[in-house]
Amino acid sequence: MEALAEWARSLYETTGINLSYIYDPWDRARFLSGLWMTIYLSVVGVVFSLIIGAVGAWAQSSPLAPLRWAVNAFVTFFRNTPPLVQILFFYFGLSPLLPRVEDPDGMMQPLLSSVQWAIIALSLFAGAFNIEIFRSGIEAVPNSTKEAGEALGYTRLGVYRHIVLPLALRVCLPALNNNLVNLLKVTSLAYAIAVPELLYVCKQIWTDRQNVPEMMITLLVVYVLLVGVLVWMMHRWERALAIPGYGQGGVR
Repeated sequence: MEALAEWARSLYETTGINLSYIYDPWDRARFLSGLWMTIYLSVVGVVFSLIIGAVGAWAQSSPLAPLRWAVNAFVTFFRNTPPLVQILFFYFGLSPLLPRVEDPDGMMQPLLSSVQWAIIALSLFAGAFNIEIFRSGIEAVPNSTKEAGEALGYTRLGVYRHIVLPLALRVCLPALNNNLVNLLKVTSLAYAIAVPELLYVCKQIWTDRQNVPEMMITLLVVYVLLVGVLVWMMHRWERALAIPGYGQGGVR
């Protein structure tokens, strides 16, 4: 690491290219913390949005009309409004309405932090799209398959959990892949409520060091790598789940 730091310092002195997050320990710590926060927001958002998508898609086929209407209203709201507006709405609109709590230093703080609000907003935004994605996969499962499960003694929930959802997942994985990639990129909007993710800390660094081009190029490269890793993992998951007749298995 020291050799890399010396190279970056020499590069700055000879060419003016300032990669301060490599040679400066303070900038490096800020950069790595922002990278970790982006990964954390993405992973937690992916998990929660998948849960919301699976539960919401099941509720959409419920015999209870009010439940179906509630899910459709949820999807309409979060699908038809910009994610940045949603983040600002939660943080500046809903947060002041909640009670404040006392921290260990005796100071009154909001009940939920900006990071927690960002996770909520991003999960609900991606979850609304996942509901529709899962619904399309569920509709691709033949009724005869569902009826066979019921004939074997499964309840409606059991048929969904053990038969319909696993098959639907294989059908909708390509669309799900696109939505999860979009979620990773949308984490940068948490910058608007001062969540110290990658864009936020990069702006802090280029403000201090006046190295905007270097940090912008770094930011783009890091996002390309993060998205590339996620796409690779999703493609591996597709291949692992492929069975004849569903998803990728249907073209083999």
